[in-house]
Amino acid sequence: MSPTPSLRDALATRAVRVVNFLSRVTIGGSGTVIGGRVGLAMAPRLLEDLAATRSVVLVSGTNGKTTTTAMIAAGWGDDVATNETGSNMPPGHVAALASSRSSQAVLEVDESWMAKVAPATKPLVIVLLNLSRDQLDRANEVRQISERWRALLSGYEGATVVANANDPLVVYAAELATNVAWCDVPTPWNTDAVSCPRCTLPLRFATGSWWSECGFSKPLNIATTLSDELIVRGTPLCLDLRLPGAFNEANAAMALTALTYLNVDLHEALVRVNALESVAGRFSLRRWRGHQLRLLLAKNPAGFAAMLNTLEDDDSDIWVAINARIADGRDPSWLYDVPFEKLRGHCVYCFGDRRLDLATRLDYAGVDYVVVRDEASLPTSTGVIDVLSNYTAFQDWREKSGPC
Repeated sequence: MSPTPSLRDALATRAVRVVNFLSRVTIGGSGTVIGGRVGLAMAPRLLEDLAATRSVVLVSGTNGKTTTTAMIAAGWGDDVATNETGSNMPPGHVAALASSRSSQAVLEVDESWMAKVAPATKPLVIVLLNLSRDQLDRANEVRQISERWRALLSGYEGATVVANANDPLVVYAAELATNVAWCDVPTPWNTDAVSCPRCTLPLRFATGSWWSECGFSKPLNIATTLSDELIVRGTPLCLDLRLPGAFNEANAAMALTALTYLNVDLHEALVRVNALESVAGRFSLRRWRGHQLRLLLAKNPAGFAAMLNTLEDDDSDIWVAINARIADGRDPSWLYDVPFEKLRGHCVYCFGDRRLDLATRLDYAGVDYVVVRDEASLPTSTGVIDVLSNYTAFQDWREKSGPC
């Protein structure tokens, strides 16, 4: 029998909905955080109580959380509660659950909050994608996050952990969990895992494998593989994503693996995942001052490296926008770890608050660039222009452009 919500919970849930509605209509906010904060102030256990009667999946990692969460929600079908705008801390989770009556929920979780959100929501499945540097001024040491995950998951029996077998820091975090489904998916970025998290000796990487002299190595009991074809727990599937990039194929493989633990028909889920065209504005086509733009979000070196691999190998113009606001992290020195050399042959137009930092990095990379001070001076374009931007710059472009 489902527990009856307390009067405090009922009032707090109502407050979440009202405050978020007022945020949307008065100041143009997304209505996903402020209401959650109010609700938690009124009822500190509101997240636990809202999750108590639901089947919950949690998704975390440095890159791909929002997209993988959207894939699981789409593949699950029917009505699914989810924090689709990416508000991935408890206020955002509370807002997502308060705004839906669905018994199913998929929540993306900030890496640093997983150790608190998992016990509160008691998920059936936890998906761990990857770990790399992100916001250097406050999340620069990803090994600390891996240690926190490991402490949470050691002997953890409350959920099946779907984990990336090609990320050593994820493997270290999840190896002691009771139920793990390892996914062998392409993970080309290993710059943040050059030494063994067990013994600190150098990790060695070879095609399809990695190991340390102490014995720490890639798991052998693989549930899902993605190479020439996708095989999810013994079932071959034909991925035909509308979303671009090998990294999205990896996200889809892990999303579909998670769905098999929710008793979802895998082939029906695949159709719904293949049909996704954009996620929270990512990969969407937009119009702005006569230009047709494709908006691509990349927030850190690993994310930018993956996005650069999706660009055409031609001489087309590329627009890149970089900010360094609170949500981005104030330190933009991570630009020097991005392989911008791949943009040689293109002309890159530099936008954003830190366009001069970007231009300097491109100069070192031998890439032709234009620093855009006056947007009216931009040349007329005929084709689709790819716009790569970090978090707040992406939001700026999404707000000032319109749908095609």
